[in-house]
Amino acid sequence: MTLPIEYLLLGASVLLFLSVIASKASGHTGVPALLLFLAIGMLAGSDGPGGIHFDDPWLAQSLGVVALTFILFAGGLDTDWRATRGMLWNGLALSTVGVGITAALIGWFATALLEVSWVEGLLIGSIVSSTDAAAVFAVLRSKHVSLRGPLKPLLELESGSNDPMAVFLTLGLIGLLTGKTGSAGDLVPMFVRQMALGAALGYGIGKLMVLLVNRLRLEHEGLYPVLTLSLVLFTYGASTWLGGNGFLAAYLAGLRMGHSDFTHKRSLMRFHDSVAWLMQIVMFLTLGLQVFPSQLVPIVGVGLLLSLFLMVCARPISVMVTLSFARFSLREKLMVSWVGLRGAVPIILATFPLLAGVPRANLMFNLVFFIVLTSVLLQGTSIPLVARWLKVDAPLQPGPGSSPVWDSPTDLKSGLVAGGPGSVINPKE
Repeated sequence: MTLPIEYLLLGASVLLFLSVIASKASGHTGVPALLLFLAIGMLAGSDGPGGIHFDDPWLAQSLGVVALTFILFAGGLDTDWRATRGMLWNGLALSTVGVGITAALIGWFATALLEVSWVEGLLIGSIVSSTDAAAVFAVLRSKHVSLRGPLKPLLELESGSNDPMAVFLTLGLIGLLTGKTGSAGDLVPMFVRQMALGAALGYGIGKLMVLLVNRLRLEHEGLYPVLTLSLVLFTYGASTWLGGNGFLAAYLAGLRMGHSDFTHKRSLMRFHDSVAWLMQIVMFLTLGLQVFPSQLVPIVGVGLLLSLFLMVCARPISVMVTLSFARFSLREKLMVSWVGLRGAVPIILATFPLLAGVPRANLMFNLVFFIVLTSVLLQGTSIPLVARWLKVDAPLQPGPGSSPVWDSPTDLKSGLVAGGPGSVINPKE
């Protein structure tokens, strides 16, 4: 039976309202907002008191892709290029080589633990290889703590640029499992093509965005946000259609635009901050609805082992290897290792095997969901303590004119600058 639209709107409004209140509570408790959003979705689902039956991986994936596109664009738009430029090669190394090492180590461990094929093990590793470092800064802000020196720009750059690599590895391995990709060797030219096209299109469309916003001279200021919304969607759609990496293109378009001067810059940045907030909430609520908590109970043991291996072995090894020649102290490398939180992206990627008909896809989805939950619970809540213990913390300096709204967690992949989804975008003047 189809529910009347007023009931759907009422339910959606209540869930959104509860999520906004949850983000406020996150600032006081130090628990990352993404965990509270997921919890609300799970409580509203069929296994919770809400009783909403939702089992549509295609819709969950589609909403997640759209949401992540806007979040990455907002993250690039808010990234301080002058601060991150010095960390460019280290950040790119973490977001490519580091992601690959993490995926390989988790893949090896999952293959041995679950007795699955090496391709299936690598697929699990690839899905959880992406970090959500921006959520870390929401936790630090809630405790009025920041990170010293180069750690902030390094994590900012990594958090905005490591998702494309995880997406590529996930889709490539799914292709191997389903027979759509002939051999592992075929992944190399695919990688070069996706990254090159994604980077070129993202940079080019970013320049086009600045040109259009400055030259069109629209009659109504309210049309400028509509214009940029259409261009963000165009960036992802065109890049993916042409064979590039749409997520990389969206991030670089935002980065290129944010590094330029354009009409209504402050209002547009605030607008995309709000869009990123909304996308974050919608994404986490949908993913929370998609999971069935009763199905997580049987995999608690193996899920906890995988999560602990990721936190104390795979992530630290990948960081130490990747930054072995970088000018970071051991304390700083340990901090980078510990802040490798897993967020929404792994859960979104876990829906791809479901739709592709990969064997044991449902097990993979539940394992990934459990790994994300434990990562946020164990790492997210302990980050301020670890930062103080390693002596890499510094007092948080709020920006001028900041308010509790702008200092709360907003953008998952941005806001590692003074301000703050999983973190906040503090709009630039």
